[in-house]
Amino acid sequence: MKSMLHQSALILGLCLCFSVHAQAVPDIQTAQLKNGLKILLVEAHNVPMVSMQLSIPAGGRFDAASKAGTANILAAMLSDHTAKHNDTAWAEWLDSEAIRLGAAASRDSLSLSLTTIKEGFPAGLDAFSEALLQPGWNKKRFHILLEDSIASAIKGEEEPGTQAANATAALLYPSHPYGHRPSGTAQSLKHITLSDIQTLYKQQVKPVGSVLAVSGDITMKELLTLLRPRLKAWHGKPRIAALDIATPAIITGKEKYITLPTTQTLVQFSRLGIARSDDNFFPLFVLNHMLGGGGFGSKLMEEVREKRGLVYGVYSYFMPLAAPGPFVITLQTRAGQAKQAQDVVRHVMQDMADGKMDKKALNASKHNLIGSFAQRMDSNRERVGLLAMIGFYHMPLDYLQNWTAKVQSVTLAQVQHLARIYLQPETWNIVQVGPSKE
Repeated sequence: MKSMLHQSALILGLCLCFSVHAQAVPDIQTAQLKNGLKILLVEAHNVPMVSMQLSIPAGGRFDAASKAGTANILAAMLSDHTAKHNDTAWAEWLDSEAIRLGAAASRDSLSLSLTTIKEGFPAGLDAFSEALLQPGWNKKRFHILLEDSIASAIKGEEEPGTQAANATAALLYPSHPYGHRPSGTAQSLKHITLSDIQTLYKQQVKPVGSVLAVSGDITMKELLTLLRPRLKAWHGKPRIAALDIATPAIITGKEKYITLPTTQTLVQFSRLGIARSDDNFFPLFVLNHMLGGGGFGSKLMEEVREKRGLVYGVYSYFMPLAAPGPFVITLQTRAGQAKQAQDVVRHVMQDMADGKMDKKALNASKHNLIGSFAQRMDSNRERVGLLAMIGFYHMPLDYLQNWTAKVQSVTLAQVQHLARIYLQPETWNIVQVGPSKE
């Protein structure tokens, strides 16, 4: 027990101090196992820790029709127990070895993650490979995890944000694999069986097309020596490849009102954004920061909150995926002010679409983005997320090295051009969640 507490304290302490040590963006090393698994590694020897993330093309878009949430339940099952360890024994073993093992599902991928101190990495890989290759499929645990997810979904449906997110996904992506959130809904979760979980695992959890991202106190030679014997039994390619997905149809000008017994109205604007592979990523990234992604430095926050006091917060984001992902603006205000707030948002979008932006705002956004990126690169866990994205979406290996230069090179003409395309108010859809219109 003392050893366990000591290791846990060490991991926590290292996590807290790691961000202090800034460093230049290191090179990405690559390798591939015989089974086709792609490996990306960034060495970081200043702290004795290793983090890794395996990204598999088995996310929410691979859920069967009417069974949204299948990938999310699969992730929960893989991290809950194995064929060798029940849930109690599994949790006790991970805790005794100070192993942080987790799983999650996004729209495109299912991820299995691991963080340990350097000396505990072999034991961590034992746990990692067991979770990946020896799932337990315990019926009792499946039903418990499923019921927990259903209860969480029911609770979430009381929240305006959940209602808006579900409605926006369905509105933007009718009859498309992105047409639901990975967590599913209470109704869709009730349709999921253990057989559905096993089918998704058998069809999609394969090494070909998957990416293992690693960052920390380890060399590629050490990593491969530890990985090869543990993953030699894993083989095959998925039924559907990571980038094998149809381009969604463009939906514009739709409105939906959802009634909830609240005094506030949540307003969510949405439209299609771009795919991860789009050459316009960096200019749109900067444009979004200027629009509403930059917090108090953004135009929406300035106009909707600071000048008019209509909201506590308003923000925007876009989500590049294997296919064009959503571009979203969200705000929440008193019900009687919802229309006024919407009008201000439309006015801001129209001004920016008309080119009313200046170099001062552009440079401020670029400076802010470059500073925040440097902070992200100081963390092993943040780095593996970036590495996994690079490998999963087939991005160039110099992506991290060139990130700052790409942001810095964005011009005012580029953001004005994209604003004319993406910020025309009539091309956006609106979901409102709040009290009855009457």
